[in-house]
Amino acid sequence: MAETKNQQGFVFSGKKRSSTGQDGDDDFIVANKKSMFSTGLPSMWEDPAAALASARHEFGEHGGVNMSIEASATFTVMEPETMRRMFAGELGPDRDFFIYSRHFNPTVLNLGRQMAALEGTEAAYCTASGMSAISSVLLQLCSSGGHMVASRTLYGGTHALLTHFLPRACNITTTFVDIKDHEMVKNAMVEGQTKVLYFESISNPTLTVANIPELSRIAHDKGATVVVDNTFSPMVLSPARLGADVVVHSISKFISGGADIIAGAVCGPANLVNSMMDLQHGALMLLGPTMNAKVAFELSERIPHLGLRMKEHCHRAMVYATKIKKLGLNVIYPGLEDHPQHELLKSMANKEYGFGGLLCIDMETEERANRLMNHLQNCTQFGFMAVSLGYYETLMSCSGSSTSSELNDEEQALAGISPGLVRISVGFVGTLAQKWSQFEKAFSRLQDSGLYKN
Repeated sequence: MAETKNQQGFVFSGKKRSSTGQDGDDDFIVANKKSMFSTGLPSMWEDPAAALASARHEFGEHGGVNMSIEASATFTVMEPETMRRMFAGELGPDRDFFIYSRHFNPTVLNLGRQMAALEGTEAAYCTASGMSAISSVLLQLCSSGGHMVASRTLYGGTHALLTHFLPRACNITTTFVDIKDHEMVKNAMVEGQTKVLYFESISNPTLTVANIPELSRIAHDKGATVVVDNTFSPMVLSPARLGADVVVHSISKFISGGADIIAGAVCGPANLVNSMMDLQHGALMLLGPTMNAKVAFELSERIPHLGLRMKEHCHRAMVYATKIKKLGLNVIYPGLEDHPQHELLKSMANKEYGFGGLLCIDMETEERANRLMNHLQNCTQFGFMAVSLGYYETLMSCSGSSTSSELNDEEQALAGISPGLVRISVGFVGTLAQKWSQFEKAFSRLQDSGLYKN
């Protein structure tokens, strides 16, 4: 269905346009490649919550306050000539002409507009997983024989993609660096050869904070594109507003919040997203990591309260980190003043969202880490031993033997991942007093066992 917009910027469904121009809208005969991603945002971007509230609202086909789910895989046309024109690129989603849902789907497209508003980018495209978003954008930016520079400390799946898959399958190599050492980053980048600088805004799992403005400056001086994974810090950090070119997400985490959906997103310039959807050369178009429209609808209903959820995740993480530190445990959290990048994060963060919803406890050995998690789950019900993050329940894992297990021992040591590092994604169920009491009881059991002494 086509769209009509009232003075408030709300979008209502309407009658499908004719491709002949008889509807009196000749200005739209040739597709405006940027407008299909338009968020309807004012030019002045304030913060993620304000941007989301200012984005256009899609109503349902029959006037429902929620948009309709367009579950069709393929779409009809009104005149035979229309299909030829769609495949020629003359008519597109900006005029509500859709071909096939691997290309563009109205429901998924709307979620993309929300993600673009959230990150303050021109465009966004939502994918079937976070890894599909990462791999697609890197393959679009870097061809065979190309070179990238990336942080040593990355999610294990991303590290494996860069270390093993891309060199073998695509002849794309990566130099890994300490992202805190800007001279090392600069020296690793070869002007004219290095196509991408890739890092996580807050690293998985060590919670190292990247200096996004300075790293972006270094990369741009070398002619490279900056790609930042912002999965750990939606709302907290806005990398594109700090100089990054592309922002990727595993939407499965905080943005979803329910641990029930696998999804990803690429947020960046409209020309990049359009190139990724090109019929001949587009990585998204040709690799086909398509998001299901029903998934897109579910996610679009969750994004409006992401800000509220992130504030509570971050608030509780700060409270727990402060209390855990007082117990004498080695806690890592960017909100603590003794964290090496505490002041850096303060200088970059969007105000009032906190310092992130994850903290780490370094128990030094895997045995101690496992014993602590066992007590926290099975004795006091503080949280669950499970990978992933951003769930409303607290999730815990020993990173070295789970989500970072793709890194060998030497790579883990270079990344700063201790064998006993427990990554905790702080949930918000229950009261703070109740949950803290559960942590204290678990820690007391650990001390009684004699395995851990201050």
